[in-house]
Amino acid sequence: MLRSLADPSAPSNAAIFAYREELAEWLEGSPDLERRWPSTREEVRRFAVPAAPFEISQARVARPSLRLVPWLVPLVLVTIFLVYLSVGHRGMTFKAAASRHEPNSEAQDLYLKGRYFWNRRTPEDLNKAVDYFTQSIVKDPSNATSYVGLADCYNLLREFGAMPPDEAYPRALAAAQRAVELDDTSAEAHASLGFVTFWWSWRAATAEHEFKRALELNPDFGRAHHWYATFLLAMHRHQEALDQMDWAQRLDPSSPAILADKGLLLWRAGREHEALALLRQLEASDPLLSSTHDYLGRILWEQKDFPGAFAEWRRAAQLRKDGMGLALANARESGFASSGLRGMWEKELPLLRQSVKQHSGSFYDLADAAAALGRKQESLQALQAAFDDREAAMLVGEPDLPNLHDDPAYQQLRASVKKLLLQ
Repeated sequence: MLRSLADPSAPSNAAIFAYREELAEWLEGSPDLERRWPSTREEVRRFAVPAAPFEISQARVARPSLRLVPWLVPLVLVTIFLVYLSVGHRGMTFKAAASRHEPNSEAQDLYLKGRYFWNRRTPEDLNKAVDYFTQSIVKDPSNATSYVGLADCYNLLREFGAMPPDEAYPRALAAAQRAVELDDTSAEAHASLGFVTFWWSWRAATAEHEFKRALELNPDFGRAHHWYATFLLAMHRHQEALDQMDWAQRLDPSSPAILADKGLLLWRAGREHEALALLRQLEASDPLLSSTHDYLGRILWEQKDFPGAFAEWRRAAQLRKDGMGLALANARESGFASSGLRGMWEKELPLLRQSVKQHSGSFYDLADAAAALGRKQESLQALQAAFDDREAAMLVGEPDLPNLHDDPAYQQLRASVKKLLLQ
């Protein structure tokens, strides 16, 4: 469900690309609008001008036209452009702008505020960042860095804010492509495009080209090293990934996100004790970073410390304000307490079915639970859905499903993933 542009308190699975009636609702007002921009509604009343109607889909018709203040006209144009790009245009490329654009001071100030909240990586802060980046685009529609910020928000909202990937990634892709169109010399734009190209389009060769282009443009760009490292990790190129992550850490030694992902990388590279020590230290110094708890849960699960894993995953769900994640945590704990692992899977399976119907859960998790209970056909169907939805777990292949490892259909799906990665 898309939310109004000025409502940072909306659910974390919200999006900034508003449908027409939502723009109207924003202009007409919400309580939060008066609090954050008290002069905006009066501007609308004094300077309203007719705006040409536009449609997002055939299913949405016959809406009243909007009346926009002059400064909102660029926002409408941005919205039309990005929504158009977000629907089935994964392979689109652009020509670079002839020269680098210098943003005006007001747009730059809004951009910096957006980056501050983006770095905090909570659902509320990411939504605030979306608002600031969008206001920056309104003030200066030619500023590529504001589109990068918007892309980066959507790249993270599907992880930290429980936004469904099929809502977040197309918007991230559209914004990143627009940033590259505006400034092909922007390392930030290429890094963001590389991120979404890999995790959404699964085009590894194209994504790696974008990461390398970003680092060619700016070898000291920490976020590019960081995201390139996570790409290399997914491709099982562990030593290269560690080299890139170490470089990112040297450039930004205090970044909790880099430290958390380094912990995950150390674990995947077989350095479990180092990973656990780093993540425990980070958990103590920055307990509000949800990915730390998620990664600790994975390690503890592998160590068969199941209650410890459940506790970490519960904390991650709380920080992400993930209601379904909390329900799953309750089911896991009660099922395990009553009947061990099988009891856990049996309690978890109905909730996982419900979560995928509500677009709030993972088909891969459903496949995992079904396979553990011997429900082979259901597991294969869920895996096909995970493939169709481009779920990251399907891409990375963790956890593996040993009960299906030798099944021809399972092997065929794995081969299809590898084929896509070669593009």
